[in-house]
Amino acid sequence: MARAMLIRGGRVIDPSHDVDDVLDVLVVEGKVARVGRGIEAPEGAEVVEAGGLVVAPGFIDVHVHLREPGGEHKETIASGARAAAAGGFTAVCAMPNTDPVIDSPATVGFVRSVGQEAEAARVYPVGALSVGQKGERLTEIGELVEAGAVGVTDDGNPVMNSGLMRLALEYAHAFDIPVADHCEDLGLSGGGVMNEGLVASRLGLKGKPNASEDVHTIRDLLLAELTDGRIHLQHVSTWAGVDAIRRAKSRGIRVTAEATPHHLLLTEEAVGNYRTDAKMNPPLRTARDRDAVREGFLDGTLDVLATDHAPHHYDEKEQAFDDAPFGIVGLETALGLVHTHFVVSGEMDLRTMIERMSTAPARAFNLAGGSLGEGVVADVTVFDPNEEWEVDPGSFLSRSRNTPFTGDRLVGRPWMTIVEGRIVWQRES
Repeated sequence: MARAMLIRGGRVIDPSHDVDDVLDVLVVEGKVARVGRGIEAPEGAEVVEAGGLVVAPGFIDVHVHLREPGGEHKETIASGARAAAAGGFTAVCAMPNTDPVIDSPATVGFVRSVGQEAEAARVYPVGALSVGQKGERLTEIGELVEAGAVGVTDDGNPVMNSGLMRLALEYAHAFDIPVADHCEDLGLSGGGVMNEGLVASRLGLKGKPNASEDVHTIRDLLLAELTDGRIHLQHVSTWAGVDAIRRAKSRGIRVTAEATPHHLLLTEEAVGNYRTDAKMNPPLRTARDRDAVREGFLDGTLDVLATDHAPHHYDEKEQAFDDAPFGIVGLETALGLVHTHFVVSGEMDLRTMIERMSTAPARAFNLAGGSLGEGVVADVTVFDPNEEWEVDPGSFLSRSRNTPFTGDRLVGRPWMTIVEGRIVWQRES
């Protein structure tokens, strides 16, 4: 167990307890022992001077792709956990679309074990919803949960069978875990590589219409209402989807939903002349859609920020647009992007940003952390809200570099990441 630690003189912001003040945080035996003014450091304690910095409950990303097993040339569990820590994340939820798929207690245990060995950000496995992610037969959800899975999803493959989705929600309800879904009707979007619209027409590319996402979003909300299950909707990208989720929440449906930095900030115009670093699924859409996602993020309809960190090797992204894989990396840029474009701009306060990046994700997946309350595990993110920096993929700890934000000037940067009272990453001075 790590020795005692005193984080002294930082601006402590804890949305779970409505705290925003210059305070000290005392950590003993890996848990928060006390938050207050003028706390004396116990003998032998490690002292972290946090003056001028923000001290927050550890950030949690509930949607990352760590590629191991099967895609280690793109990312490993260890490299992804280190990249997460460098981005200020104390925990991540690893998606199951690996090779082999994370659909058994053994594969769930593998992810947990390798994640623990990395000694960086916590790695929580999310089990597959269907065996092999084929959408035909439900996995043994109870066994996956017992092995350590914190949710189930077929992310990467939409669940086309509505009956199977209903069963998943019913079984998951017994274990009080969320069912996460990538909303896409393949009958409407099959073969599409970007948003359907004028830009796709100009480039001669097949598009995915908004309706392909909206049909599944509405279906999932209705099934969650039918079963009283917990549905978690991933990477929402359409105005109608945001509207449907807002209405569902007003009816008491148990839904949480993600906004990603790229859908908050970019539109289909970022594809430019076949720029593969702007190719993702769901695709970047119109300004109307982006603005609706921003509004949903601001008002809490989309209550969780998630990166959908999707690393790919350089050679894969250098293919023709039609052939290049979907996805971008996001762990090491998320804080700077959201802080710059929402907090510095004045659209959102720091408390709300931290709520979306820590407290709400912990609540959505029943995870440790998300709070600096007494007795809570000491997962802490310390960041400098004033540091200016430029996005340089060459400095990433991730094994991949596929980002459309290269060269962007940002304000706000992680400074230290603490997991269970132990420093797992610190910015070099």
